[in-house]
Amino acid sequence: MKHYQGVEYCPGPLNRRSWIKLGGLSLGSLITGSNPGLAQILDLENQIGHRSNNFSVILFWANGGPSHLDLFDLKPEAPTEYRGPFKPISTTVPGMEITEMLPRIAALGEQFTLVRSFHHERVEHSGGTHRFLTGYASRQANLKHSEFPDLGSIVSRNLEHLQKDLPLYIANTKAYGSGPAYLGTAHAPYMPNPNPLTSTGNNSYDPVPLYSVPGQSDNLSITLSESHKLLTRRGLMRALDTLPRQMERNLNLQSLDILQQRALNMLTSSRTREAFDLSRENTKTRNRYGNTHWGKSLLTCRRLVEAGVRFVQCQATFRLRKETGRTSNWDDHSVNSNIFSAYREKLPFFDESVSALISDLYDRGMDQNVLFVFCGEFGRTPMIRNQDVSGRPGRDHWSRSMCVFLSGGGLKMGQVIGATNRRAEEPVDRIMDSNDFLATIYNRFGIDSAQSYDDHAGRPIPILTNGAPIPELL
Repeated sequence: MKHYQGVEYCPGPLNRRSWIKLGGLSLGSLITGSNPGLAQILDLENQIGHRSNNFSVILFWANGGPSHLDLFDLKPEAPTEYRGPFKPISTTVPGMEITEMLPRIAALGEQFTLVRSFHHERVEHSGGTHRFLTGYASRQANLKHSEFPDLGSIVSRNLEHLQKDLPLYIANTKAYGSGPAYLGTAHAPYMPNPNPLTSTGNNSYDPVPLYSVPGQSDNLSITLSESHKLLTRRGLMRALDTLPRQMERNLNLQSLDILQQRALNMLTSSRTREAFDLSRENTKTRNRYGNTHWGKSLLTCRRLVEAGVRFVQCQATFRLRKETGRTSNWDDHSVNSNIFSAYREKLPFFDESVSALISDLYDRGMDQNVLFVFCGEFGRTPMIRNQDVSGRPGRDHWSRSMCVFLSGGGLKMGQVIGATNRRAEEPVDRIMDSNDFLATIYNRFGIDSAQSYDDHAGRPIPILTNGAPIPELL
């Protein structure tokens, strides 16, 4: 037996793929005359062991950019034009404070960590999302689809050998400026109820359900007779698999075949539909999360990772009352909403559902292998803005400092990492590029972020060109 992140596990016998990797390493040494050494071979074995550890991520994506000053990095001593109306409250960890609007989460201080010192250089929504989730600055500013693969797509590509009837990467929506890029559509997120508006600059669409909605069609519905037809059709497709390889290369039929096989496996399996079916949860658990969009979404996220999904992305949209604002995301300019009224309206629901998920993961012993992340593409301006004709308050885009909320994942919880200056304008302690966040996630998945994939022009592009795992978390 071995131990990883405090968890005992047995990696078991190496599979054929792993033997090929080890054999290739030894063969390469014979050919080149180099000696990789036992340490390198053991390091490869460790990576294989890490990948078998069933690690998963739930990304609760606050598209638009949440305000770090009003949630997790309050500055009560700052001037009034910076600090906002909310007071900080203590958590169960001495010295760790968060907004008074999140008392249930504050009671779980030992079970989450705040990283307050991330930054990057892009201040547009899709550009910022692309930068944060891929590790690369995009050439375009307002791009719908990414130029480099996002975090979930990289996970899907690296763990594709584990793909069975459940998708590895599931989302309720596609984030604006994200996508699989040159990894291909086989590594895009599976979305049961996709809405194209989520990949545009529109900020007022209704929240998209990740969970099954009674009476509403989705991509999970299939009858037994339809299942039989699909299997029969699959036999016919195999009979037609005599097309020339050049044609397959030109039309990317191999990627299409992967998608068809995955769709067939998913639709003919009851496990996928059951994972989305909240009626299988008892009333006590459903009430704990709350009968709300966020409550049902996060409960579905827990069910999905419990079933074997490795990366679940859930957009944290919320329908505000008309008098509060017109936006459904976290893009709290004064022209979109009264930011403080918006937070008073939605944070009680956030507090209920997020605290329920954290407690549920720990109660079920899933906290060692499931990491919950809440963040957006950037923070908000420290100075409050009042551009709207009504004079209502808002905050604009701000990528020079941002905060990420983490819980579980076998990482070290109950701490605050980094700090910003007295107005939360920029980090002053443990200053980190947002790529350090990606490097930490890849490390936990056992993914070597230095490895490369060929882009559409055949050029090898590394997963990350910079960024290192955060030692305080590991």
